[in-house]
Amino acid sequence: MKDDTTTSKKVQHQIKRFSARITKDLSKPKKRFISQMLFGIQASRDIKLSNISRSLNEEIKLIKTENRLSRHITAKDLTKDINDSLIEAAASRVLEDTVLALDLSDINKPFAKKMDYLSWVWDGSEGKPGQGYWITEVTAANVRDETPIPLYSELYSHQADEFKSENEQIIKAVKAVSEATNKRGIWALDRGADRKILVEEFDNLKVKFVIRIKGNRNLTNRDNQQQKVVD
Repeated sequence: MKDDTTTSKKVQHQIKRFSARITKDLSKPKKRFISQMLFGIQASRDIKLSNISRSLNEEIKLIKTENRLSRHITAKDLTKDINDSLIEAAASRVLEDTVLALDLSDINKPFAKKMDYLSWVWDGSEGKPGQGYWITEVTAANVRDETPIPLYSELYSHQADEFKSENEQIIKAVKAVSEATNKRGIWALDRGADRKILVEEFDNLKVKFVIRIKGNRNLTNRDNQQQKVVD
């Protein structure tokens, strides 16, 4: 029991330190909310608000804890604030040869009925489309460092009013990270990012990038010489 208590305290301390870094520009109630949500998800191993609230074990009625967290969740979107702080905190660890992996993943919500802006995503584990949300993520990795560095994460939906395009989501992430890191690092993107609009934008931003392109593409260099891509 003593070992469990010690481990729990260490985890809480680590979460508080991490939370403090990514919420430094937020108000005190928002700082507390983020810290409690991070701890609650870890402690309950769940994302249900009732279970998160229960894991906080506050000396008030459970429904009051749940209502407070719910009010924060439905208030202002904190994605940009947290991403900006996350990038700023880790920017110095991004070197010239650091790999910046940009990935488009998804979260599937097969049983959700009333969540806002549910849209069609590809469920890779099931091999079929399903209802959920897309996620743009950027993670940095250094050759001499075994620990990946999270830089950016944003959940989005094609159904949201402010959504423009997937290209815009990718470009926004690249701009946010490259500005904070003074364009250090080498971007790595998988198939699907070999679109002309993205390649041209990366070139305009003067960032270094590597993209895995489809086998049916023709690669044109700066001298307008075409080369057939062999997959």
